[in-house]
Amino acid sequence: METQIEIHTNRLLLKSITPQIINHLLNTKSATEVKAYFNINEEAYIQLKHMAEKGMETHRISVFYFLLVEKESNHVLGECGFHTWNNTHRRAELFYSLKNDIDKRKGYMGEALQHVLNHGFNALHLHRVEALIAEENIASKKLVEKYKFTREGIMREDYCINGKNEDSVCFSLLKPEWEAQLKTL
Repeated sequence: METQIEIHTNRLLLKSITPQIINHLLNTKSATEVKAYFNINEEAYIQLKHMAEKGMETHRISVFYFLLVEKESNHVLGECGFHTWNNTHRRAELFYSLKNDIDKRKGYMGEALQHVLNHGFNALHLHRVEALIAEENIASKKLVEKYKFTREGIMREDYCINGKNEDSVCFSLLKPEWEAQLKTL
């Protein structure tokens, strides 16, 4: 198995997940063990298996993310990382989510995001990180604005949710902008 990267923050352990790690877990662990590892239900497990079977990467597009594990309880709170990672063009789309509403508004994602962005720009050699956010998702917009992402505009009917195409607000952060703000973090 590919070596798993671990990053420690004050309250979190960030554990890297790649297509290789996912495939290794699916091939060596039981369904129960995989679900426990990711803190997912049966539906999410089936989706993970389907994603692995259909291919999570091509010769230039991949995924890289971290599980957010609360140090105190060793409980997986959510994930944060990059999908649609285009290594050729050095860009990726940021994604993040917390599994339970009870864990929201406690600063976990803000705590993790600083380290995830740093890893993306330095270890993954990204030049551009994009965040596509629904207009009504105020918390997500505040999160990327905290890290000085620039609002670029609306991507019309960009995401299909429950069979309906919806707009996304496009935000971006470039590596020189990230490096400039590191001095203030």
